[in-house]
Amino acid sequence: MVNLSMLQGGVGVPNIDDAYWTLFVELKFYVLFAIVVMRGVTYRNCVLFCAVWTLAGVVAPSADSGVLSFFASASSSPYFIAGIGFYLMRRFRPNAVLWAVVGVQFLLAQHYVHARMISSLGRAATERTPAWPAHLVIALGFALMAAIALGALDGVRWRWLPHAGALTYPLYLIHMMAGLTLIHHFRRDVAPVPLVIGVTATMLAFAWLIHRLVERPLGRRLRDGLRRGLRDIRADSSRGPSIELLPAQPSAPDAERIPAGRWSR
Repeated sequence: MVNLSMLQGGVGVPNIDDAYWTLFVELKFYVLFAIVVMRGVTYRNCVLFCAVWTLAGVVAPSADSGVLSFFASASSSPYFIAGIGFYLMRRFRPNAVLWAVVGVQFLLAQHYVHARMISSLGRAATERTPAWPAHLVIALGFALMAAIALGALDGVRWRWLPHAGALTYPLYLIHMMAGLTLIHHFRRDVAPVPLVIGVTATMLAFAWLIHRLVERPLGRRLRDGLRRGLRDIRADSSRGPSIELLPAQPSAPDAERIPAGRWSR
């Protein structure tokens, strides 16, 4: 249940799946970007947010501040910040400032490859593992996002793309431990290539079932409930404050019934 809340990384509960470490990092991004939402999601505020978060990520590794390091997420923030930069290019138009934002994040992402490999594989395995595939994957990812932001792929209208996109999150949820378990169980009986193809197909089938039977019906209810709640908050907030504070001291009869020390302001 804690993993379902995405809070396991903050309260010290182990991840059900090793891939779930990304959930808490994603949640921290939502919390940070809420500052922009409160101030107003404008072009200027988004660029300022990128600049401040970049500075925090650069300073955090050498600063003696656990809070700064916690929220800066130096090794992960380049991907979030670059995503904002690419969106701004798409939403408005490319310019030197946005290219500078994306370019700095690309360099930082490449810089942290070695550290990420050490944290994932250990120092001994990292020394025996070539880093160029990771550098290449990052470069291809940035290139693909740049192509989308610049409109180079606007002509791609394949009908299966929305369906494939809908499977990405449920596939993320089940692909690692469940997939590795299947590979481990059948590795002695099935050749490597057919095994990988079969496991991939099985994971895609399960992801589709999760999307159709869980994500779509539950997501619709959650979306409708949250929208109603936000409408209520906006409507009640526009009428001015109407929440009465509890009294600092209980009335005499209440004081007799409630033990001392149970009241708080």
